[in-house]
Amino acid sequence: MIVDILAWCLAAIPAVLLAVLIIELLLGTIVRSRGPSLPKMEAHRAAILMPAHNEAGGIARTLARLLPSLDDKTQLLVIADNCSDETAHIARAAGATVIERHDITQRGKGHALAFGREALRDDPPDCVVVLDADCEIDRDDLRLLIETAVSTRRPVQSCYLLRSRPGDGPMTQISNFAFLIKNLVRPRAAAWLGVPTMLGGTGMAFPWALIADAPLATSHLVEDLVLGIDFARKGQAPRFLEGAATWSDAASQQDTLTQRTRWEHGYIDTAFKHGLPLVIEGITKARPALCWHGLSLLVPPLALLMSLSLLAAGVTVVLALLGATAAPATVLAIQLALVALLLTLAWLRDGREAVSAATLARIPLYLAWKIPVYLRLAGKREKEWVRTTREGED
Repeated sequence: MIVDILAWCLAAIPAVLLAVLIIELLLGTIVRSRGPSLPKMEAHRAAILMPAHNEAGGIARTLARLLPSLDDKTQLLVIADNCSDETAHIARAAGATVIERHDITQRGKGHALAFGREALRDDPPDCVVVLDADCEIDRDDLRLLIETAVSTRRPVQSCYLLRSRPGDGPMTQISNFAFLIKNLVRPRAAAWLGVPTMLGGTGMAFPWALIADAPLATSHLVEDLVLGIDFARKGQAPRFLEGAATWSDAASQQDTLTQRTRWEHGYIDTAFKHGLPLVIEGITKARPALCWHGLSLLVPPLALLMSLSLLAAGVTVVLALLGATAAPATVLAIQLALVALLLTLAWLRDGREAVSAATLARIPLYLAWKIPVYLRLAGKREKEWVRTTREGED
């Protein structure tokens, strides 16, 4: 019957994407974490590139935490990028080496990183670490990240998480938990499967041989994600290093929504452009890891996937009441229940510090809170980088 075909067509895409997510959540929840294992070798020279755009309100605090963690093999280079405040002056006063870039026609983190890389070219380090101006990483984790990148000759992504604070609103807490699923649980599964991880934009390390000529100078909203895809295609798949943690404080509830809007619009645009081609390339070139990387990329942000899947399930239920087969609705219902169960298990294992059990009960409100983000996809989509306001700034 035509109504049966319609029901299956509505359910097919959500069902495939939910299946990918279920596998990643299952593996990311049940597999054991791999403890830190510092390669036994002489410490290599490294440079930390820290792009900073109008970070005067917080960069002194960041540097006060970071500089004591640096050893004599590691240098820090702050790139004061198109700043209209005292970022450069404050960073220099704190003891950092600072270079300034002024080019309002080329905005964005990618251009700042390319500028910083050129400053290193005459005396290149063995490894380049990218660390945002609101992030921190301790001495041991930083050295582990550097040596792992050098020894594996691959880009390496640390476990980048947001620190929850007692005063965070419920939407921010749930957003932090979704961030944990994206940056810890699913990458843990990718590491176990041996497939490329997605680069997270900060707390990532690159051997100089790989980063020296990488296409950094772009204005893409998620330049790190695109860079990781490029490396994966070349057979230089980024690796996830759970044993090294990079932390950042969460933004306010309103700024969290702004931040997620920018990132998720960039992510969805990238997924549309690269997801299916990666799947096809993985199949045609017999590279299953690349194929799975494409499938994982096609899984949209958690709130969007759940919202679309619930909508599809609701429509298929209506079609079943009108005489269509109930199988599509049943499949989606089972998958949604499995996702809910696995998210609960992930929370029990990794997420209890990010969000309380009582706050988790507000997830339906969180889905509604995210609706404006997704409505803008059909209209005024984010196309330019916008700096996120930090806690305590005006």
